[in-house]
Amino acid sequence: MSARYQVTGATAAEISASIESGIRHATLVPGDPLPPVRTLAADLAVSPATVSRAYADLRRRGLVVTAGRHGTRVRPRPPVAARRAALRPPPAPGLRDLSAGEPDTRLLPPLGPHLARLAESAGTPVGYPDVGVLPEVAEAARARLAADGVPPAEVTLTGGALDGIERLLGAHLRPGDAVAVEDPGWASLLDLIAALGMRPIGVPVDDDGPMVAGVAAALAAGARALVVTSRAQNPTGAAVSADRAAALRALLAEYADLLLIEDDHAAELARVPLHPLAGATGSWAFLRSVSKPFGPDLRLAVLAGDETTVARVAGRARVGAGWVSTVLQRLVLSLWHDPAVTASIERAADSYERRRDGLVAALATRGLPAHGRSGINVWLPVADETLAATVLRDAGWLAAPGALYRIAGPPALRITVSPLDEEDLPALADALARAARPAPPAGFSA
Repeated sequence: MSARYQVTGATAAEISASIESGIRHATLVPGDPLPPVRTLAADLAVSPATVSRAYADLRRRGLVVTAGRHGTRVRPRPPVAARRAALRPPPAPGLRDLSAGEPDTRLLPPLGPHLARLAESAGTPVGYPDVGVLPEVAEAARARLAADGVPPAEVTLTGGALDGIERLLGAHLRPGDAVAVEDPGWASLLDLIAALGMRPIGVPVDDDGPMVAGVAAALAAGARALVVTSRAQNPTGAAVSADRAAALRALLAEYADLLLIEDDHAAELARVPLHPLAGATGSWAFLRSVSKPFGPDLRLAVLAGDETTVARVAGRARVGAGWVSTVLQRLVLSLWHDPAVTASIERAADSYERRRDGLVAALATRGLPAHGRSGINVWLPVADETLAATVLRDAGWLAAPGALYRIAGPPALRITVSPLDEEDLPALADALARAARPAPPAGFSA
């Protein structure tokens, strides 16, 4: 823990609040260790049980994580807004940032013409009684999902995929419940599960998606929900294959009460066929956001599912956020119906595929097996990700450490290809080869 910050408090609530304040003011930063329970208890003249209750409260709210012999540490992204540095700092001069996981802004469709048309066609302002999912948006969404084999279902909208997942978990599960998630998997999902006070159970992933034996083990261990990324899995690029989908559907048929959530965030950018699991359990939801193909600022996701599941999500929204803006709905509908936008997304998908496949191939020629079947990321296993990230940074490249995405999986780096041009690939592959196999220190002998 930072020597600059002194935890205070005489009760569990006060100690918890003191540590939260340190995180909020960025005096305690992600990864900082907290004192051992007995050490802090002695420093504060309280019982170890009091400190244990404070730490348990912080764990339940997702601010800290217990890492075995490494003790209790501040989570990488604790769910409390820091007063300082809320925005991502600018990259260091000369450092190429491949860590963000965002789409290439050069390839996003322009919104200006569509916003102008919406302004010209705007009619009577919408009032509270008229809000909700626009029928024409629901119809278009169902048609787009049906074209990819998602069965007919009820449809609602959420403010992005993660918002949809949060509403689904909140409607079906309670704090303390277990959620089966991919390992490695989406860092934001792991953070959300921690913030909800739920427990993740990791499911190993290969290029064809979640492994059947891992899903079976998670379900046997009591998982009440399963979250699967259909394609462009973050961070590995995995995509559920036809054979894997069939095997998973056969397994899930035995768990009628399981909440099944599918996230197809890449949608049109994935460039591999969709093999949905939708309908394999009694409670299911299929989510498709518009952020990756159309732009991260378009906070809208289509949520399709069984009647009860969709009704719970829509009903909770009505007493909370209310609805997804009808202006945003009309903008997305305009983008969906524009052939020029469709063509631009096809070009973007081709570009991502060339860069991703090119990097995987370049790494393979250097003896480094990497993963990236679909999407915008490449997952490179390494022996020591801290050392590899440091060597790579010294070479002018910034990659995301695999620890952000792993529960029990082996170390790796995640490289986002969207900031790259194809001519960058050989130099990056050389740097990654040096990072994954750093030279031994001077004087070393085998």
